Amino acid sequence: MNKIRIGFITLLLLQASSGFGQAKTEEKRSGYRGGFNKHVQTNEKALHFIVMGDWGRNGEYYQKDVAQQMNKTAATLGTDFIVAVGDNFYPSGVQSTTDPNWQYSFEQVYRDYFLHCNWYVALGNHDYKGNIQAQIDYSLVSRRWQMPAPYYSRKIKLKDGGTLLLVVMDTNPFIESYYGKEDEMGRNVALQDTARQRQWLEQTLSDTSSDIKWKIVAGHHPLYSGGKRLKSKDTEDMKRKFQSLFHRTKVNAYLCGHEHDLQVIKPEGQYTTQFLSGAACEIRPSGSTDGTLFFASKPGFMSFSVETAKMLVQVIGTNGKILYTHTLNQ
Repeated sequence: MNKIRIGFITLLLLQASSGFGQAKTEEKRSGYRGGFNKHVQTNEKALHFIVMGDWGRNGEYYQKDVAQQMNKTAATLGTDFIVAVGDNFYPSGVQSTTDPNWQYSFEQVYRDYFLHCNWYVALGNHDYKGNIQAQIDYSLVSRRWQMPAPYYSRKIKLKDGGTLLLVVMDTNPFIESYYGKEDEMGRNVALQDTARQRQWLEQTLSDTSSDIKWKIVAGHHPLYSGGKRLKSKDTEDMKRKFQSLFHRTKVNAYLCGHEHDLQVIKPEGQYTTQFLSGAACEIRPSGSTDGTLFFASKPGFMSFSVETAKMLVQVIGTNGKILYTHTLNQ
């Protein structure tokens, strides 16, 4: 019986390997030379997207390394879109739609073919030190840059039926320590209407349409962290203001950054799993907290493969190897 089982598993692995090899060969024959990720789990029936954050440093630190592996993974999976969870341009955002940082940190770094898909982008605290309207307006310049407003939502069809509700929020004006400063950050947060965004968030997440199979929220600041901001008041602010809302409205996943590491956290008794992917460039030491399932102080990103009944998350390093996998089931 064991021999039969081992033989069956081996056959499945060979079939999977053969399918990947065939796809790889066909792409090479067509002229593609960008490489693939042989470690990632593929699934033709799933909707695929990449989550990355804290990234815009003119290609320095690990930014180019992560970008290259993102392209290889996107080529392998057939990635449908990318979610960027903020701090898009260090140190102080951009000043206009023609700011050189658009070329230095975005266009020339993420130039590979398979990264030319929709980018659903959130604002980070460093973006608030610049002209946030310029990032919104760049949506009219770039086909792939999707930021119609500081916060917005999209309903995205799954390949096997049903809908994924993606909600991109602006967490910056909810961080109390940003107020009262005599700088561009202080002036920008003072202009935001947090009550209006909160009302919009409540209404959007309360959608009970039967075709919505998954609810995913993306923002910059984490609700939980075992990293540098383990005991930060800013983190406590986020947890206090949004943990119960996400739990009550059955948000499956909260995507964020701000910490320059990779973390997966699900506190006991909470419906929502937090996926912190802030390691697309600079790296800091990490650690654990209540509910930590995984953490790593390594450059990388996360890929999400979503079907109606299952969501597979793979945490991927710059060498393409899988650092951690997590599955959510309906």
